[in-house]
Amino acid sequence: MQRRSLLAATGAALTSPLAAPSAARAQSATTLKFTPQQDLVTLDPVTTTAYISRNHGYMVFDTLYGMDSKFQAVPQMVDGHTVENDGRLWNLTLRDGLLWHNGEKVTARDCVASIRRWAKRDPFGEALMAVTEELSAPDDRTIRFRLKRPFPLLPLALGKASVPVCAMMPEHLANTDPFRQVPEIIGSGPFRFKADERIPGARVVYTKFEGYVPRRDGPREWTAGPKVVNFDRVEWTVMPDSATATNALLAGEADWQEYAFHALLPLMRRNRRVQVRVLDPTGFVGMVRVNHTQAPFNNPAIRRALWSVIDQVSYMQALVGPAETSLYNTPLGFFGHGTPMASTAGLEPLMGLRNVEKARADLQAAGYNGEKVLFMIPSTSEPNALVGPVVVDSLQRAGMNVEVYSVEFNAMLQRRNRRGPVSEGGWSAFVTNWVGTDWLNPAGHIALRGNGDAGYGGWATMPRIEELRNAWFEAPDLASQQAICRDIQVEAMREVPYYPTGQYLMPTAFRSDIRDVNPGFCTFWNVRRQA
Repeated sequence: MQRRSLLAATGAALTSPLAAPSAARAQSATTLKFTPQQDLVTLDPVTTTAYISRNHGYMVFDTLYGMDSKFQAVPQMVDGHTVENDGRLWNLTLRDGLLWHNGEKVTARDCVASIRRWAKRDPFGEALMAVTEELSAPDDRTIRFRLKRPFPLLPLALGKASVPVCAMMPEHLANTDPFRQVPEIIGSGPFRFKADERIPGARVVYTKFEGYVPRRDGPREWTAGPKVVNFDRVEWTVMPDSATATNALLAGEADWQEYAFHALLPLMRRNRRVQVRVLDPTGFVGMVRVNHTQAPFNNPAIRRALWSVIDQVSYMQALVGPAETSLYNTPLGFFGHGTPMASTAGLEPLMGLRNVEKARADLQAAGYNGEKVLFMIPSTSEPNALVGPVVVDSLQRAGMNVEVYSVEFNAMLQRRNRRGPVSEGGWSAFVTNWVGTDWLNPAGHIALRGNGDAGYGGWATMPRIEELRNAWFEAPDLASQQAICRDIQVEAMREVPYYPTGQYLMPTAFRSDIRDVNPGFCTFWNVRRQA
């Protein structure tokens, strides 16, 4: 759908009677009504990279470390840690008062089992365990890492807010195969999950965990600091589309809408009972992922030839609108804009005017012979449905033979897993997006891996990037890490694992009586209703 069509459709919906103020507010002082971006399908945050499952995970589960607004790890479930033996022995001490939702005490054995399970699904965790000689629980409050060599990023690995989350679970659940969901949801976080009130596709309910003891100190931002619960009940209600969600917010039938879509921002800003705010300065980052195993993108010269027509400004304006220049950032490289590892190293091909003639000539010189490019667009993702057609236009103007395959997001993922040629049900490229914290550094940046068949769909084999990634883990300081990331970016511009399409900020919206909303993604502790 083109952006002007979306505006017309939503505008019509919002002039309907539903948009009128509701006489009776559907909230109470003790209940918070929230509209998530989509339905919660996967309840186990370790087994998925879905952001809705991450958000759910932070409601129910807690983590050993949190992450603050500077992207640093700070103690959360742990009181602190000690480091000995030249950085090869870490002892993490759990703080007092930690309980599971079934009333049992949280022990270090539970946490050890949880770390082991998570590490089998997470690249950062995999790197940590590769240097771990021993992970044990010498007593109920101590988690011990005995390392083969120093790994100063250990707290960040355990406390990162990117997916999948290192969620702490009781040992009997953490012993579940990491490629299967746990059979029940028991955490030690600030909220309980109400399985008996869940209606798939419609509603998810959480209630305050009275046994939760918040930290006494720390910054109240992102996943760090005291987690004080001020609502007895939080209800997530799934809406069929963004217009319906906005109607509910404007009418006072909902308290908080996770994403205020750009086309509807003018309407929300005019309503004095609604606040619109950007909570996460890392926003979302977009990309066009290409299939390195099939023609034409198995040819690195063909991949490089398209840099001349990759037009990040046009892609972002299609998404947020040309007037909202404060809500997108270009050029975007291979690390989240404004984050510590980001730079402009090697990004010259993305700067300046686009050059269709150069792209055509470079494609011909690289040996492009008109092979079909099957380009997948997830039709149920509004941002990608807006950006995708503009990217397709870029490729077609460069002379590529593009066929669009627009389909529901989960169906696109099923086809993405096929490794054969287009003629046998395979694919060439697709458009998708990530939260900016997923591109924070090489540790958890799945799409920047060069590990071939073992990697992310597209299966890029890039030995030099893998070598640099390994060096990054052992870098002695921030300056050294940043230098390595500049080298990674230069190499990525040469190898082209994917094309970055830009960074955009996604505001959230909530009623004006909602206060103390935490910076970062949507979390529900410390939030309160003003009397």
